[in-house]
Amino acid sequence: MHLANQNQFQDIMEREKGLQRGLTTRQLAMIAIGGAIGTGLFLGSGMAIGFAGPSVIVSYLIGAVIALLLMGCLAEMTVAHPTTGSFGAHAERYVSPWAGFSVRYAYWFSLVCAIGTEVSAMSVYMKYWFPDVPGIIWILIFSAVLLYVNATSVNLFGTVEYWFSMIKVAAIILFIVFGAYVVFGGSANPEIGPQNFTNNGGFFPNGMWGMWIAIFISLFSYLSIEMIAVSAGEAKEPEKAVPMALKSAVVRLVLFYIMTLALMLMIVPWQNAGSDASPFVKVFQIINIPGAAGIMNFVVLTAALSAMNSQLYISTRMVFSLSRAGFAPAKLGELSKKGVPVKALALSTIGIAIASIINIVAPDQSFVVMISLSSFGAMFAWFMVFVTHLFFRRKWEEMGGRKLPVRMIGFPYLTIIGAVLLACVVLSTWFQPEFKDTLTMGFPLLLLITIAYFIWKKANPAAYEASVNMGKQGASDKKDIPS
Repeated sequence: MHLANQNQFQDIMEREKGLQRGLTTRQLAMIAIGGAIGTGLFLGSGMAIGFAGPSVIVSYLIGAVIALLLMGCLAEMTVAHPTTGSFGAHAERYVSPWAGFSVRYAYWFSLVCAIGTEVSAMSVYMKYWFPDVPGIIWILIFSAVLLYVNATSVNLFGTVEYWFSMIKVAAIILFIVFGAYVVFGGSANPEIGPQNFTNNGGFFPNGMWGMWIAIFISLFSYLSIEMIAVSAGEAKEPEKAVPMALKSAVVRLVLFYIMTLALMLMIVPWQNAGSDASPFVKVFQIINIPGAAGIMNFVVLTAALSAMNSQLYISTRMVFSLSRAGFAPAKLGELSKKGVPVKALALSTIGIAIASIINIVAPDQSFVVMISLSSFGAMFAWFMVFVTHLFFRRKWEEMGGRKLPVRMIGFPYLTIIGAVLLACVVLSTWFQPEFKDTLTMGFPLLLLITIAYFIWKKANPAAYEASVNMGKQGASDKKDIPS
């Protein structure tokens, strides 16, 4: 029996209807790049270099492997079920209602805090031009602009995000070209060159532990690449758009991160990289090109705006999906005349408030604190993607599902390797004081979410039964999945 792909997940897609399918393939690719090329690369990379030294290149390569394995799993499930609830909806159907509840709430909380990370970074960038203006002023101004963009329509969001991403992709390409010229042919400065990889303590100046803990920061940098799976619910042709967008986004991200870090380390001695300003800006300050540092500061500011724009969009859709699943108040699932869940957007601004408070109370520590707060939920969601994929593939094959255009290779071994690597990196933060809050705050958060789930389960028996029955249907109803 031949059925359209969207009918395979009709129960969830039906309840999440109303959103406008207005995103093109190129906009999808830019949304993924926009989320992942932001503060993690332009500001967080300085912190990673401080931990690992030149071996940060290895850290980002290992992080890229984990991200690539994740995207392989996520791409397969997204092409099968292109819905706004994405990996949260997949977990609900193929694992359990608790999994769908906890993944979406943990991921939403992560995004809310990541929004705070981006606005905190903006206040750092604006100090370059306005050192005496309080950071809270910039947080409020930029937040108001991006809230307007997200509240208007998905088409405006897609257009703005496309051009934000174009600016930073073009800037990174120019940085790579210019940096390569300076390193390999245009500079007589003896302090610039490949020797910086081994000067000042060698390639592993802080040992293997420094390299390992920097993987955590690299994962924070790659976070948001999974956004493309959520935005597939508003794509025009998800089955064609998602594989193309995922492939181009992953390749570009890996190349951009590794090449830019390598060039940066050859130009800026690793001890001089830090989180007080972007290492990209420091490169141009060292080279001493008039005005270039200011231009690069504008680019990294644009990158933070882009990432925050994407995070507002995705966090809003997570709340919308939770509401339509019965896991959150029904009003949060209501749409404006232009198909935007405005009330869900309003709730997702909590991160801006958190960042504003932290920026006032502890402005020098706000960026590191927000990384710790935002990382656990996203890492938990990533881990559950691997777990869900193990359930998904088995049930899909049991039901005689059609051959998908995207299929994770090396199943189940690579799926398990991705989960184990990710878990090991995250658990390692317990032994690093700067990031210990990831676990000390993350596990209690997961416990609170679990308690909230059981409260919801008791208060909403009908919704719980519907969710359980949907999972049972996914395991047994073969007529839903074409051969």
